[in-house]
Amino acid sequence: MQKTISYSHSRTFDLILSAMLIALVFVATLTLNIKLPIKANGGLVHLGTGMLFTASILFGSKKGAIAGAIGMGLFDVVSGWMLWAPITFVARGLQGYIVGKIAWSNGRKGNSIPFNLFAMIISVPFMIAVYYVGEAILYANWIAPLTSIPGDLVQNILGMIVAIPVCVLLKKTPIFK
Repeated sequence: MQKTISYSHSRTFDLILSAMLIALVFVATLTLNIKLPIKANGGLVHLGTGMLFTASILFGSKKGAIAGAIGMGLFDVVSGWMLWAPITFVARGLQGYIVGKIAWSNGRKGNSIPFNLFAMIISVPFMIAVYYVGEAILYANWIAPLTSIPGDLVQNILGMIVAIPVCVLLKKTPIFK
């Protein structure tokens, strides 16, 4: 009698999937970004947010939090934004967790486009708040971080525009049925 192994529930598969999602967020943030000219200390609009949303919607809160926190935190470490890495870790981990938690609430498993959109929208103020407080502490100024908010909003809107069709298409594949 042959024993059937359920890879979807194995710890090894879980680890591999988490690593792949971290890499997806990291690479999308690293290679597909535009530095914003609207503030003195930098700021980026990148497709990593779209991949964070996608990971959270497709795989839930834990995977979304891990992918966002580590993927974008790692980007900060290797791209000269080291000071921002702890802030990014918290902001993007929280954002991924919120999106996944809402998208997977009441057994939805990321299958409701309106709830997925709602989840992404709800996560934005939390992400902005963490970056705002972090930047205010870093620069000892509670006014300057206000200049980051427009870029954060653009980045999140772009992420939603990317994530919704990507998730719709991927949900139609056999692996997600």
